[in-house]
Amino acid sequence: MRQDPPAEEQPSRRWRRLIVPGLLCLVYVAQGVWFIRTQSLTYDEPEHICAGLDALRYGEFRSHDDQPPLGRMFFALPMLSTDWKCVPAVNDTNAQPERPEPQTWALRARPMNLLLGLATALLLWWEARRMFSEAAANFALGLFVFLPQFVANFSLATMDGPGTLMISAFVVQWARWRQNATNGNALLLSLLMGGAILAKFNALPLVALGLSLVLTGTKEGFVFHPRRMNWRTMFAVLAVVIAMVWTFYFFHISHVTFRDGQVRATFPALTKELVYDVPVHWNVSFYLPACEFFTGLGNQIHHGWVRGHRSFFLGEVSQRGGWRLYFPVVMALKWPAVFLGMFLFTVALVLWRKISWPREYLGMLLFPGFYFLIALNSQVNIGDRHLLPVLWFALLGTAALWQWAKGRRAARLVLLSLVLLNAADVLRYAPDYLSYFNVFVRPGESWRLLSDSNLDWGQGLLALRKYEDQHPGEAMHLAYFGIVEPWRYGIRSVPFGEQERPTGTVIVSATHLSGERLNDPRAYQWLLRCRQKALLNHTLHVFEVSPEACGQASR
Repeated sequence: MRQDPPAEEQPSRRWRRLIVPGLLCLVYVAQGVWFIRTQSLTYDEPEHICAGLDALRYGEFRSHDDQPPLGRMFFALPMLSTDWKCVPAVNDTNAQPERPEPQTWALRARPMNLLLGLATALLLWWEARRMFSEAAANFALGLFVFLPQFVANFSLATMDGPGTLMISAFVVQWARWRQNATNGNALLLSLLMGGAILAKFNALPLVALGLSLVLTGTKEGFVFHPRRMNWRTMFAVLAVVIAMVWTFYFFHISHVTFRDGQVRATFPALTKELVYDVPVHWNVSFYLPACEFFTGLGNQIHHGWVRGHRSFFLGEVSQRGGWRLYFPVVMALKWPAVFLGMFLFTVALVLWRKISWPREYLGMLLFPGFYFLIALNSQVNIGDRHLLPVLWFALLGTAALWQWAKGRRAARLVLLSLVLLNAADVLRYAPDYLSYFNVFVRPGESWRLLSDSNLDWGQGLLALRKYEDQHPGEAMHLAYFGIVEPWRYGIRSVPFGEQERPTGTVIVSATHLSGERLNDPRAYQWLLRCRQKALLNHTLHVFEVSPEACGQASR
């Protein structure tokens, strides 16, 4: 029987056991810092940062209501004491930094999300340690720190990171409440549910599922008799969630009027009156707390399920998206092949009853399973970032592999080798983790399969500036996909449009090669007849355009 070490040795032993997770966390942070310093602001970041500043400074939400405010305000905190300003860009719904230069904004806002990424890693480690073992937790963390999705999306000022952390945390807390239904656990569950809704609108269906499981769930199972359900607890949790949402909208109350096929709403702060045509002819007027939350949610529902989003998938451009196979194919192309194989092997072992997942984990799987079903039916097909919560729970389940290998020295050596192989594979793209595709896809050809935030979200301007510095006398033309004007990064390349045919050095974003956002999806593919000189940041294709270079490439 194993004996505990002497009492005076226990603290030092505990510290030694933290060396491995501590080093892994340092590796994760180092990769995030590397990413932050080498990638220009992506398509969505300027709006998120500017919206956070508007919310903190003026209590303004309605102008940027496509996402809830929690993550945005958190990212904007380091800029709150400055006089930095935003200006409109492209159209009235977008904004970008006016001063100082954009990379300064990135260096202030992005580290805030990296802190959330570190918290997400520690939550994974803690749960894997609790469910399996400390060694299994280190194994899972070793995979986490080299998954490009978790490095990239927690190193950008975007909402997918905060949403993933809050969804994972509230699901973990739901499982704890189910095991120990104390008032304290219920309160913490309420706060995390509210945080999930305030971080990402797509958390709302999961929170609704969580409330239904609070109502019907017990430690032994589920009850469906009305008299035995947890009505009091469910309504108490719901009340805290509602109060939390209203609090983060600064207790705003709007006057809403439905009349003659229109809805009108007034808002506090700077926003003009909202006027929408609606397919109803009610004549009613009322006051609504946190109306900005509901208008934003309504716009997101319309965007995701009615209007859709222009998307690109396996060479095809769609005005509305909606491919049922989109996310399964994205997983096959974007998730590292080593990790994906390990996860599928874990599932096979579970199905063959060679190992078993804890009952607690099986209950948690209701949430990522439901989330994945919603994603399959969404009309917004623009990035693997929308699967981050699914990836987190898949990684937690993969930790069971280490327990399966317990007592098998050769098996554990193989698993350690696979962790190192996964790291080597991912580092092929370092620090351009947002553009990562697994070993089955050639980097120069990835634009033929997926685009947008899967590959090119406008993050390549710093690499282009470096290329320009290395070729000072070379005239260049640029077709760039992004919100921030390239000149704000000191880019000298001359912009050109879909109908132009410049010569010399011509640079085009991968998303424009795919044609996802263009009037003519093939507008820039004439460049494929010319010699490609370089691929910058895995996103910007550099061509030499001349009769000789294009003629040689076409033969």
